[in-house]
Amino acid sequence: MKRLYPLLFISVLIFLSCEEPKEEEVVVDTIPPTVTITSPQNGSTVSDSITITCMSSDNEGVEKVELWVNGVSTGVTDNTEPYSLNWNTITLEDGSFTIIIRSYDLSGNTTDSEPIILTVHNTPTEVTLWGVVYSVEDTDSLDLSESGLTGSIPPEIGNLTNLNSLNLGENQLTGSIPPEIGNLTNLTYLDLGGNQLTGEIPSEIVNLTNLERLYLERNELSGSIPLEIDNLTNLTHFRTGWNQLTGEIPSEIGNLTNLEILHLYLNELTGSIPPEIGNLSNLTLLVLGPNQLTGSIPSEIWNMTNLEILYLYDNELTGSIPPEIGNLTNLTWLDLGSNELTGEIPESICDLTVDFTDYHFNISNNQFCPPYPSCIEDYVGEQDTSDCS
Repeated sequence: MKRLYPLLFISVLIFLSCEEPKEEEVVVDTIPPTVTITSPQNGSTVSDSITITCMSSDNEGVEKVELWVNGVSTGVTDNTEPYSLNWNTITLEDGSFTIIIRSYDLSGNTTDSEPIILTVHNTPTEVTLWGVVYSVEDTDSLDLSESGLTGSIPPEIGNLTNLNSLNLGENQLTGSIPPEIGNLTNLTYLDLGGNQLTGEIPSEIVNLTNLERLYLERNELSGSIPLEIDNLTNLTHFRTGWNQLTGEIPSEIGNLTNLEILHLYLNELTGSIPPEIGNLSNLTLLVLGPNQLTGSIPSEIWNMTNLEILYLYDNELTGSIPPEIGNLTNLTWLDLGSNELTGEIPESICDLTVDFTDYHFNISNNQFCPPYPSCIEDYVGEQDTSDCS
């Protein structure tokens, strides 16, 4: 009987070893994290770059928290407590934004915080210019002409968005015209003349669609006249004389049908006079010299019957004067001197109301051929008649 016990023990061991092992039960985490924004408070007004903080916890652990604005991820995250996220509002327009923080746990569960509404306000209420503080809301006109101002024009001037008149003329301002000037869309009057400004006319200036008078004369501006100048449909005065502007006079300038004064004196403009200038039926003053303009005087100019001053002095203009010059019955100043004009001068020039005896009349240093009309024969000045028959 004693011999049976070992056999029984061995049999039990064999039975136990043949039993299938039990699998361990896998527990899936479905419990989402919790997350609460702690600052700033709902309804706060913010500016520049701000820090948003939150608390988040989870039964297994938080992987990260992420900032969402207006339903879109900013890509800004934090994975270390205490959780804080930086939000840069500088490039945003003023307004209200919905903020949530999304929390991710280690199992991929997510929870969104209760949203808060933040108001972004980056537009300043005050602007300091040359040591003086101006209210953005209350400043609608600023005349600092002949004030001895030096240095560059601060870009902050573009924050005075209620301005309708800005006069910085006759100072010693240097540097370029800041593009922020294009923010002043309520301007009707802009005078930057009589300074030492350099660089190009900023393209943003064509945003000033309410502008009626634009004075940039007597600076050191270079580059060309912006092609989009025809955006300024309310413009009546455009003066950019005594600069270093180059390139051609854009034909688009002919779309400024309210223009009364076009003054481009003493620049380095080239090309021909665009015939579209003849569309400017309200023009009383047309000054296009001295420059380096070539070609003939467009026939359309002789139909601009409101012209009082026509100044084309010191260019390289060719061709002749047609009889239609007599149409300019309001003309009191005519200067065609120092060009390469040829042919005979028509008798209709005597129909003009110009005083031929003084400096308001000049056709000298051309190639006009005699005989000359009796009204001007004593005032034609020096002419190269070597090619006259």
